[in-house]
Amino acid sequence: MFLLLDLLYLFALPFLLLISIRSRLRGHPPRKGAAERLGIGKTLDNQTNPILIHAVSVGEVNAIRNLVKTIEEDGYKLVISVTTDTGIKRATELFANSHIVVRYPLDFSWSVNNFLRRIKPSLIILVELEVWPNMLRFATKKNIPVVVVNGRLTDRSYKRYKLVSCLLRSTFERLSIVGMQNKSYAKKVSSLGAKDVQVLGTMKWDNAIIQDSVNGAIELANNLRIDLNKPLIVAGSTTPEEHRLLLNAIPSEVQLLVVPRRPEWFDDAEEVFSPCNRKTHSERIDSRFFVLDTIGDLTAAYSLATIVVIGRSFAPLHGSDPTEPIALGKPTIVGPNMSDFPDITHAFLKANGIVQCTTGELKNSIQRLLTDQVLCTTLVNNGREVIASHQGATRRYAQLIKEAMQA
Repeated sequence: MFLLLDLLYLFALPFLLLISIRSRLRGHPPRKGAAERLGIGKTLDNQTNPILIHAVSVGEVNAIRNLVKTIEEDGYKLVISVTTDTGIKRATELFANSHIVVRYPLDFSWSVNNFLRRIKPSLIILVELEVWPNMLRFATKKNIPVVVVNGRLTDRSYKRYKLVSCLLRSTFERLSIVGMQNKSYAKKVSSLGAKDVQVLGTMKWDNAIIQDSVNGAIELANNLRIDLNKPLIVAGSTTPEEHRLLLNAIPSEVQLLVVPRRPEWFDDAEEVFSPCNRKTHSERIDSRFFVLDTIGDLTAAYSLATIVVIGRSFAPLHGSDPTEPIALGKPTIVGPNMSDFPDITHAFLKANGIVQCTTGELKNSIQRLLTDQVLCTTLVNNGREVIASHQGATRRYAQLIKEAMQA
């Protein structure tokens, strides 16, 4: 079966190449780390059977910050693997001083085998359910337990898995322990073949630190020449469609700082909001528009905000995490598309801790928050209470990992 899988992967390569060419033509940067994607790299001789934590991209990397600290306290050595280039960069910023950061391999048999031979993990942790057949097969063959933490399985992902469930059932059965965020996700993954499934909540609540300021915020404002005496809207994880929406929704006397979700969207943001000040460009002008085109500065940006607008929620995508700006005491607006964060969004809406609106309502929602301080205070207080009441999942996942290591 797995020789067949490798052949299927090889058959798919021309199609992936066409997608890559199309991506380049659209201005997207080429992906890096070709050798590492094939499992090629240095053997980690200085590591003694570390725990391997796999986080696909920036969102998953940020989600494991507190989990990594908790595992460190128990004395375990860690290797962090990541798939995307932006995820690698963020993981390096967060963890490279204490742990090894590597790129996760393609799921060819030889890539996976080379990768596991180099790392020699005693346990593999998959963040948010990144399941690949050859990786699970070789982990089982080498007696390496595989644990899922902070697992989620959206409807669109579940439908894709169901289409090939007859081929993947044995893969899901190889998972040692599966910790899912909610009962709905747990039911779906169980139907795909996972056996030991537990509902432990989401670690995203734990990463939201309730505080009024963060280090580096004032320096960021000074760098971009943001006027701290004037209202500032911060739009995080935005898309090109949302850039044009925001341009028409922001009052003329209000400043706007956008933080595009992907590096290939930085130039689009600069074009839409021209003339503007862009973080990595040295030129500074008098402008009310600012583009943050660096990874890792979103928290500082949120800290400066008068109001926060959550990106990817007004585009036909699936939303972004709203917990961080709410924890920082910022009235926060999300759009109608928050399918990647259903429980979090529902909890905030139920407690009147967030504003959700359509694209046509965004301009009025911003204006209302700019003029209604009582509403802003209510949203912030309620939102922070929601965050505090939902925290604790990281400890539960850390305990699950400890149990797996001792099994």
